[in-house]
Amino acid sequence: MVLKHFIRRIYAGSLVCALILSSLLLAALLTAASASAQEQYTFKFATLVPPDTAWMKEIDRWAEEVYKKSNGRLKFKIYPGGVMGDEPDVLRKIRSRQLQGAFFTGYGVGRIYSSARVLEMPFLFKNTDESDYVRDKLMPEIEAGFRYKGFELLGWPEVGAIHFFSKKPIHSLEELKQRRIWLWQGDPIGEAFAEVAGVSPVPLSIIEVYTQLTAKHGSIDTVYNSAFGALTMQWHTKLSYATNVTMTNAIGALVVSNRFYKKLPDDLQKLLKTTGKEAGRRINEITRRDNVQSIKLLKESGIKFMWDWNEQEKQEMLAIRDKAAQKLIDSDYISKKMFTRTTKLLDEFRKKQAESKAAR
Repeated sequence: MVLKHFIRRIYAGSLVCALILSSLLLAALLTAASASAQEQYTFKFATLVPPDTAWMKEIDRWAEEVYKKSNGRLKFKIYPGGVMGDEPDVLRKIRSRQLQGAFFTGYGVGRIYSSARVLEMPFLFKNTDESDYVRDKLMPEIEAGFRYKGFELLGWPEVGAIHFFSKKPIHSLEELKQRRIWLWQGDPIGEAFAEVAGVSPVPLSIIEVYTQLTAKHGSIDTVYNSAFGALTMQWHTKLSYATNVTMTNAIGALVVSNRFYKKLPDDLQKLLKTTGKEAGRRINEITRRDNVQSIKLLKESGIKFMWDWNEQEKQEMLAIRDKAAQKLIDSDYISKKMFTRTTKLLDEFRKKQAESKAAR
Protein backbone atom coordinates (compact mmCIF):
# COMPACT_ATOMS: atom_id res chain seq x y z
CA MET A 1 0.00 0.00 0.00
CA VAL A 2 2.75 2.38 0.92
CA LEU A 3 4.52 1.60 -2.39
CA LYS A 4 1.35 2.16 -4.41
CA HIS A 5 0.73 5.47 -2.63
CA PHE A 6 4.32 6.54 -3.32
CA ILE A 7 3.98 5.66 -7.04
CA ARG A 8 0.74 7.67 -7.26
CA ARG A 9 2.47 10.70 -5.72
CA ILE A 10 5.33 10.43 -8.20
CA TYR A 11 2.90 10.11 -11.12
CA ALA A 12 0.82 13.08 -9.94
CA GLY A 13 3.97 15.15 -9.48
CA SER A 14 5.17 14.21 -12.95
CA LEU A 15 1.82 15.16 -14.44
CA VAL A 16 1.94 18.56 -12.73
CA CYS A 17 5.48 19.10 -14.01
CA ALA A 18 4.42 18.10 -17.50
CA LEU A 19 1.50 20.54 -17.39
CA ILE A 20 3.77 23.33 -16.16
CA LEU A 21 6.32 22.61 -18.87
CA SER A 22 3.59 22.50 -21.50
CA SER A 23 2.24 25.85 -20.30
CA LEU A 24 5.69 27.38 -20.38
CA LEU A 25 6.33 26.01 -23.86
CA LEU A 26 2.99 27.36 -25.10
CA ALA A 27 3.74 30.76 -23.59
CA ALA A 28 7.15 30.77 -25.24
CA LEU A 29 5.62 29.89 -28.61
CA LEU A 30 3.00 32.61 -28.28
CA THR A 31 5.67 35.14 -27.30
CA ALA A 32 7.80 34.13 -30.29
CA ALA A 33 4.79 34.37 -32.59
CA SER A 34 3.98 37.81 -31.23
CA ALA A 35 7.59 38.94 -31.67
CA SER A 36 7.61 37.58 -35.22
CA ALA A 37 4.38 39.42 -36.03
CA GLN A 38 6.02 42.65 -34.89
CA GLU A 39 9.35 42.04 -36.61
CA GLN A 40 11.04 45.23 -37.79
CA TYR A 41 12.44 45.74 -41.28
CA THR A 42 14.94 48.34 -42.49
CA PHE A 43 14.66 49.52 -46.09
CA LYS A 44 18.10 50.79 -47.16
CA PHE A 45 17.43 53.25 -49.97
CA ALA A 46 19.90 55.28 -52.09
CA THR A 47 19.53 58.18 -54.49
CA LEU A 48 21.57 60.78 -56.37
CA VAL A 49 19.10 63.43 -55.21
CA PRO A 50 20.94 65.98 -53.04
CA PRO A 51 19.81 66.55 -49.43
CA ASP A 52 17.56 69.52 -48.60
CA THR A 53 15.94 69.60 -52.05
CA ALA A 54 12.21 69.41 -52.74
CA TRP A 55 12.62 65.88 -54.14
CA MET A 56 14.54 64.72 -51.07
CA LYS A 57 11.98 66.25 -48.74
CA GLU A 58 9.28 64.24 -50.50
CA ILE A 59 11.30 61.04 -50.11
CA ASP A 60 11.75 61.86 -46.42
CA ARG A 61 7.99 62.46 -46.14
CA TRP A 62 7.35 59.08 -47.79
CA ALA A 63 9.72 57.36 -45.34
CA GLU A 64 8.03 59.01 -42.36
CA GLU A 65 4.57 58.02 -43.62
CA VAL A 66 5.62 54.38 -44.00
CA TYR A 67 7.17 54.33 -40.54
CA LYS A 68 4.06 55.77 -38.90
CA LYS A 69 1.53 53.66 -40.77
CA SER A 70 3.52 50.48 -40.08
CA ASN A 71 3.76 51.34 -36.37
CA GLY A 72 7.53 51.35 -36.65
CA ARG A 73 7.75 47.92 -38.30
CA LEU A 74 9.18 49.29 -41.57
CA LYS A 75 11.71 52.10 -41.50
CA PHE A 76 13.89 53.68 -44.18
CA LYS A 77 17.62 54.26 -43.98
CA ILE A 78 18.25 56.78 -46.76
CA TYR A 79 21.57 57.52 -48.48
CA PRO A 80 21.11 60.76 -50.51
CA GLY A 81 23.36 62.82 -52.75
CA GLY A 82 25.22 59.94 -54.39
CA VAL A 83 27.00 58.85 -51.20
CA MET A 84 26.53 55.24 -52.36
CA GLY A 85 28.08 56.05 -55.74
CA ASP A 86 26.76 56.36 -59.26
CA GLU A 87 23.64 54.41 -60.25
CA PRO A 88 25.55 51.34 -61.49
CA ASP A 89 27.28 51.25 -58.07
CA VAL A 90 23.92 51.44 -56.31
CA LEU A 91 22.51 48.67 -58.46
CA ARG A 92 25.47 46.43 -57.64
CA LYS A 93 24.97 47.13 -53.94
CA ILE A 94 21.30 46.21 -54.19
CA ARG A 95 22.19 42.94 -55.87
CA SER A 96 24.82 42.20 -53.22
CA ARG A 97 22.24 42.99 -50.48
CA GLN A 98 24.02 46.08 -49.11
CA LEU A 99 20.98 48.10 -50.19
CA GLN A 100 17.37 47.17 -50.92
CA GLY A 101 16.10 49.98 -53.15
CA ALA A 102 16.71 53.29 -54.89
CA PHE A 103 15.39 56.26 -56.80
CA PHE A 104 16.88 55.65 -60.24
CA THR A 105 16.87 58.00 -63.22
CA GLY A 106 16.30 56.57 -66.69
CA TYR A 107 19.98 55.62 -66.81
CA GLY A 108 19.54 53.27 -63.86
CA VAL A 109 16.15 52.10 -65.15
CA GLY A 110 17.89 51.01 -68.33
CA ARG A 111 20.13 48.68 -66.34
CA ILE A 112 17.07 46.93 -64.93
CA TYR A 113 14.43 46.95 -67.66
CA SER A 114 15.81 48.85 -70.63
CA SER A 115 12.65 48.80 -72.79
CA ALA A 116 11.00 51.18 -70.29
CA ARG A 117 13.32 53.88 -71.62
CA VAL A 118 11.19 54.14 -74.72
CA LEU A 119 9.34 56.71 -72.58
CA GLU A 120 12.36 59.03 -72.71
CA MET A 121 13.30 58.48 -76.32
CA PRO A 122 14.59 61.93 -77.37
CA PHE A 123 12.28 64.03 -79.54
CA LEU A 124 9.48 61.44 -79.51
CA PHE A 125 6.87 63.19 -77.34
CA LYS A 126 5.82 66.78 -77.91
CA ASN A 127 4.49 67.36 -74.39
CA THR A 128 3.74 65.67 -71.07
CA ASP A 129 0.10 65.04 -72.04
CA GLU A 130 1.39 62.67 -74.71
CA SER A 131 3.93 60.95 -72.48
CA ASP A 132 1.42 60.65 -69.61
CA TYR A 133 -1.11 58.92 -71.84
CA VAL A 134 1.40 56.44 -73.26
CA ARG A 135 3.00 55.78 -69.86
CA ASP A 136 -0.33 54.94 -68.23
CA LYS A 137 -1.13 52.48 -71.00
CA LEU A 138 2.31 50.84 -70.83
CA MET A 139 2.61 50.71 -67.04
CA PRO A 140 1.29 47.13 -66.55
CA GLU A 141 3.93 45.86 -69.00
CA ILE A 142 6.64 47.97 -67.39
CA GLU A 143 5.79 46.73 -63.89
CA ALA A 144 5.87 43.14 -65.18
CA GLY A 145 9.24 43.81 -66.81
CA PHE A 146 10.72 45.11 -63.54
CA ARG A 147 9.31 42.15 -61.64
CA TYR A 148 10.82 39.69 -64.11
CA LYS A 149 14.19 41.38 -63.57
CA GLY A 150 13.97 40.99 -59.79
CA PHE A 151 12.52 44.35 -58.76
CA GLU A 152 9.19 45.75 -57.67
CA LEU A 153 8.35 49.12 -59.19
CA LEU A 154 6.96 51.33 -56.43
CA GLY A 155 6.65 54.74 -58.09
CA TRP A 156 7.37 56.55 -61.33
CA PRO A 157 8.82 60.03 -60.68
CA GLU A 158 10.08 62.21 -63.51
CA VAL A 159 13.41 64.00 -63.74
CA GLY A 160 11.91 66.46 -66.22
CA ALA A 161 12.69 68.20 -69.49
CA ILE A 162 16.36 67.86 -70.44
CA HIS A 163 18.34 70.83 -71.78
CA PHE A 164 21.94 71.17 -72.91
CA PHE A 165 24.02 73.47 -70.67
CA SER A 166 27.35 74.82 -71.85
CA LYS A 167 30.25 77.13 -71.12
CA LYS A 168 30.07 78.39 -74.70
CA PRO A 169 27.10 79.54 -76.80
CA ILE A 170 25.12 76.99 -78.81
CA HIS A 171 23.22 78.42 -81.78
CA SER A 172 22.93 75.31 -83.94
CA LEU A 173 23.44 71.57 -84.20
CA GLU A 174 26.77 72.20 -85.89
CA GLU A 175 27.96 74.28 -82.92
CA LEU A 176 26.76 71.57 -80.55
CA LYS A 177 28.88 69.02 -82.39
CA GLN A 178 31.96 71.14 -81.71
CA ARG A 179 31.47 71.08 -77.94
CA ARG A 180 33.11 68.68 -75.47
CA ILE A 181 29.84 67.06 -74.42
CA TRP A 182 29.53 64.90 -71.34
CA LEU A 183 27.99 61.46 -71.86
CA TRP A 184 26.82 59.47 -68.87
CA GLN A 185 29.30 56.62 -69.15
CA GLY A 186 27.73 53.41 -70.43
CA ASP A 187 24.41 54.94 -71.51
CA PRO A 188 23.24 53.12 -74.69
CA ILE A 189 20.75 55.84 -75.66
CA GLY A 190 23.38 58.57 -75.42
CA GLU A 191 25.87 56.42 -77.30
CA ALA A 192 23.41 55.69 -80.11
CA PHE A 193 22.48 59.35 -80.59
CA ALA A 194 26.10 60.50 -80.43
CA GLU A 195 27.16 57.98 -83.07
CA VAL A 196 24.35 58.83 -85.48
CA ALA A 197 24.75 62.60 -84.95
CA GLY A 198 28.51 62.47 -85.48
CA VAL A 199 29.28 63.73 -81.98
CA SER A 200 32.31 62.57 -79.99
CA PRO A 201 31.21 62.84 -76.35
CA VAL A 202 33.31 62.44 -73.21
CA PRO A 203 32.10 59.45 -71.13
CA LEU A 204 32.12 60.13 -67.39
CA SER A 205 30.30 59.02 -64.28
CA ILE A 206 27.74 61.61 -63.16
CA ILE A 207 29.75 61.87 -59.93
CA GLU A 208 32.69 63.29 -61.94
CA VAL A 209 30.77 65.99 -63.82
CA TYR A 210 31.04 68.84 -61.31
CA THR A 211 34.76 68.22 -60.80
CA GLN A 212 35.44 68.30 -64.53
CA LEU A 213 33.37 71.45 -65.00
CA THR A 214 35.32 73.09 -62.17
CA ALA A 215 38.79 72.06 -63.30
CA LYS A 216 40.77 74.68 -65.24
CA HIS A 217 41.44 72.18 -68.02
CA GLY A 218 38.42 69.95 -67.47
CA SER A 219 37.51 67.36 -70.08
CA ILE A 220 33.98 68.71 -70.71
CA ASP A 221 32.34 72.06 -71.40
CA THR A 222 28.77 70.91 -72.14
CA VAL A 223 26.34 68.75 -70.16
CA TYR A 224 22.66 67.83 -70.17
CA ASN A 225 20.21 67.84 -67.29
CA SER A 226 16.84 69.19 -66.23
CA ALA A 227 16.78 72.82 -65.10
CA PHE A 228 16.05 71.67 -61.56
CA GLY A 229 18.84 69.08 -61.70
CA ALA A 230 21.42 71.57 -63.00
CA LEU A 231 20.48 73.95 -60.21
CA THR A 232 20.42 71.49 -57.30
CA MET A 233 23.65 69.77 -58.37
CA GLN A 234 25.31 73.20 -58.66
CA TRP A 235 26.39 72.58 -62.26
CA HIS A 236 24.92 75.92 -63.26
CA THR A 237 27.63 77.74 -61.29
CA LYS A 238 30.20 76.56 -63.86
CA LEU A 239 28.09 77.17 -66.98
CA SER A 240 26.84 80.19 -68.93
CA TYR A 241 24.41 78.96 -71.61
CA ALA A 242 21.46 76.60 -72.05
CA THR A 243 19.29 75.50 -74.95
CA ASN A 244 15.63 76.39 -75.28
CA VAL A 245 15.30 73.11 -77.18
CA THR A 246 14.71 70.14 -74.88
CA MET A 247 15.66 66.57 -75.77
CA THR A 248 13.20 64.59 -73.73
CA ASN A 249 11.16 64.39 -70.54
CA ALA A 250 13.48 62.18 -68.51
CA ILE A 251 12.01 59.34 -66.47
CA GLY A 252 12.78 57.88 -63.06
CA ALA A 253 11.70 55.00 -60.83
CA LEU A 254 11.36 54.17 -57.14
CA VAL A 255 12.28 50.50 -56.85
CA VAL A 256 12.81 47.77 -54.26
CA SER A 257 14.48 44.41 -54.78
CA ASN A 258 12.02 41.53 -54.92
CA ARG A 259 14.24 39.63 -52.52
CA PHE A 260 13.55 42.22 -49.79
CA TYR A 261 9.97 42.98 -50.87
CA LYS A 262 8.87 39.35 -50.68
CA LYS A 263 10.22 39.05 -47.12
CA LEU A 264 7.76 41.69 -45.98
CA PRO A 265 4.36 40.66 -44.60
CA ASP A 266 1.47 41.28 -47.00
CA ASP A 267 0.31 44.43 -45.23
CA LEU A 268 3.78 46.01 -45.43
CA GLN A 269 4.08 45.08 -49.11
CA LYS A 270 0.78 46.81 -49.78
CA LEU A 271 1.81 49.83 -47.69
CA LEU A 272 5.13 50.23 -49.52
CA LYS A 273 3.44 49.85 -52.90
CA THR A 274 0.58 52.30 -52.32
CA THR A 275 2.70 54.98 -50.64
CA GLY A 276 5.46 54.58 -53.24
CA LYS A 277 3.00 55.21 -56.06
CA GLU A 278 1.78 58.35 -54.30
CA ALA A 279 5.36 59.52 -53.65
CA GLY A 280 6.14 59.13 -57.36
CA ARG A 281 3.05 61.14 -58.28
CA ARG A 282 3.95 63.90 -55.82
CA ILE A 283 7.54 64.08 -57.09
CA ASN A 284 6.13 64.50 -60.61
CA GLU A 285 4.09 67.46 -59.42
CA ILE A 286 7.16 68.94 -57.75
CA THR A 287 9.29 68.31 -60.84
CA ARG A 288 6.92 70.02 -63.25
CA ARG A 289 6.46 72.96 -60.92
CA ASP A 290 10.09 73.37 -59.93
CA ASN A 291 11.55 72.94 -63.41
CA VAL A 292 9.56 75.98 -64.53
CA GLN A 293 10.73 77.94 -61.49
CA SER A 294 14.30 76.68 -61.95
CA ILE A 295 14.49 78.14 -65.46
CA LYS A 296 13.63 81.55 -64.00
CA LEU A 297 16.26 81.12 -61.28
CA LEU A 298 18.87 80.00 -63.80
CA LYS A 299 18.19 83.07 -65.95
CA GLU A 300 18.48 85.28 -62.87
CA SER A 301 21.83 83.63 -62.07
CA GLY A 302 23.14 84.64 -65.50
CA ILE A 303 22.44 81.53 -67.61
CA LYS A 304 21.42 82.62 -71.11
CA PHE A 305 18.88 80.37 -72.84
CA MET A 306 19.22 80.19 -76.63
CA TRP A 307 18.73 78.14 -79.80
CA ASP A 308 15.24 77.52 -81.12
CA TRP A 309 15.11 75.06 -84.00
CA ASN A 310 14.33 76.11 -87.52
CA GLU A 311 12.40 73.61 -89.65
CA GLN A 312 15.52 72.20 -91.32
CA GLU A 313 17.19 71.52 -87.96
CA LYS A 314 13.99 69.94 -86.67
CA GLN A 315 13.82 67.51 -89.58
CA GLU A 316 17.53 66.74 -89.26
CA MET A 317 17.13 65.97 -85.56
CA LEU A 318 14.08 63.77 -86.16
CA ALA A 319 16.06 61.83 -88.77
CA ILE A 320 18.83 61.33 -86.20
CA ARG A 321 16.22 60.14 -83.70
CA ASP A 322 14.82 57.56 -86.12
CA LYS A 323 18.28 56.17 -86.93
CA ALA A 324 19.24 56.05 -83.25
CA ALA A 325 15.94 54.37 -82.37
CA GLN A 326 16.60 51.70 -84.99
CA LYS A 327 20.04 51.04 -83.51
CA LEU A 328 18.49 50.62 -80.08
CA ILE A 329 15.86 48.26 -81.47
CA ASP A 330 18.44 46.25 -83.41
CA SER A 331 20.47 45.79 -80.22
CA ASP A 332 17.26 44.90 -78.32
CA TYR A 333 17.99 47.59 -75.75
CA ILE A 334 14.45 48.73 -76.51
CA SER A 335 12.33 45.87 -77.79
CA LYS A 336 10.71 46.28 -81.19
CA LYS A 337 7.39 45.25 -79.63
CA MET A 338 7.60 48.00 -77.00
CA PHE A 339 8.64 50.65 -79.52
CA THR A 340 5.86 49.71 -81.93
CA ARG A 341 3.27 49.74 -79.16
CA THR A 342 4.52 53.14 -77.98
CA THR A 343 4.26 54.74 -81.41
CA LYS A 344 0.79 53.25 -81.95
CA LEU A 345 -0.41 54.63 -78.61
CA LEU A 346 1.11 58.00 -79.46
CA ASP A 347 -0.66 58.06 -82.83
CA GLU A 348 -3.88 57.04 -81.06
CA PHE A 349 -3.59 59.93 -78.61
CA ARG A 350 -2.76 62.48 -81.29
CA LYS A 351 -5.73 61.34 -83.35
CA LYS A 352 -8.05 61.73 -80.35
CA GLN A 353 -6.65 65.18 -79.68
CA ALA A 354 -7.14 66.22 -83.29
CA GLU A 355 -10.71 64.93 -83.33
CA SER A 356 -11.48 66.71 -80.06
CA LYS A 357 -10.04 69.94 -81.40
CA ALA A 358 -12.02 69.66 -84.65
CA ALA A 359 -15.26 69.05 -82.74
CA ARG A 360 -15.00 72.32 -80.79
